[in-house]
Amino acid sequence: MVAFVTDEFDLHDELAIGVRDAAGSWRFLRRFAARYATPILAGDGRDDEELRAAETRLGFPLPAALRAVYALIGKRHDLTRSQDRLLGPDQVSVDDTGQVLVFRVENQDVAQWGVPLSAVTEPDPPVVFRLRQAERAWQPFLERVSLACVEMVLSEWMLSGDTFTNDRELDDHAIAVLGKRFRRLPMPDYPCWAGPDRPTRWFDGFGAVLREDAETWLWVRAASADGISAVRHALPGVWLTDES
Repeated sequence: MVAFVTDEFDLHDELAIGVRDAAGSWRFLRRFAARYATPILAGDGRDDEELRAAETRLGFPLPAALRAVYALIGKRHDLTRSQDRLLGPDQVSVDDTGQVLVFRVENQDVAQWGVPLSAVTEPDPPVVFRLRQAERAWQPFLERVSLACVEMVLSEWMLSGDTFTNDRELDDHAIAVLGKRFRRLPMPDYPCWAGPDRPTRWFDGFGAVLREDAETWLWVRAASADGISAVRHALPGVWLTDES
C-alpha cells in the first residue's frame, strides 16, 4: 500500500488530529488547504459585521464553531461550495419545522445540514441532516460542527477538481479490494445523504484520496495522472472517464 504522503504531510496523521476536537479541526483545515489547494488567508473569512448581522436577524448567537468556520473560510468557495453549499451568513435560517438552524444545502437543495435549536447554545454542537424531497425527519450526521466542517472541506475539495480525478460505480468485489489495498483514513463513518442507511468512508493510497459513498459509488482525486492510473489498476472495472 502506498499512502498519500507529500513531504512532511501525511493525510492520515493530519486527519487523526483534525477529528479530535475543534482546535484540531481548524488546524487541519489550514494545513490541508495549504497542501492540497491554496493557503488560507485573512481575507478568506467573513467579517464580524456580517456575522453579527446574521445573529441579529436570527435573534440568537451562532454556535462558536459555526462562527469560527465562517471567519476562517467563509469566502473560500473552493472549500465550501464547489458541489454543495455552505450558506452565507445572510442565508442561514431556521427550517420549516422550527427545529433546526440550516447552514448547508445540497446543490439542488435535495438535502440540508444544520444544528438542532435545542443545542444551538453549545460551542460545538452536533449536526443533523435531512432529505427534503423524501420529507424525512432530521437524522444525526456528525457529532460536532467542527467535524462536519472537516467533512465539508474534504468533500468540496474532492469534487472541485477537473484534472486527475475519476469515479465509478462499486460492486462487492471492488468494495472488498478497496478495504484491502487502500488505507482507511480516520474520518468517522457518517451517513451518505443519497443512501443514509450506509456510510461514507475515506481512504488513501497510490498517491490518491478516495471517498466511498454508501458502498455504491467511488470518487478519486490524485496529485497526478500516475496516481489515477495506479488506482484504476488496483481497482479494475468500469470507470466514468477512460484512461488516455
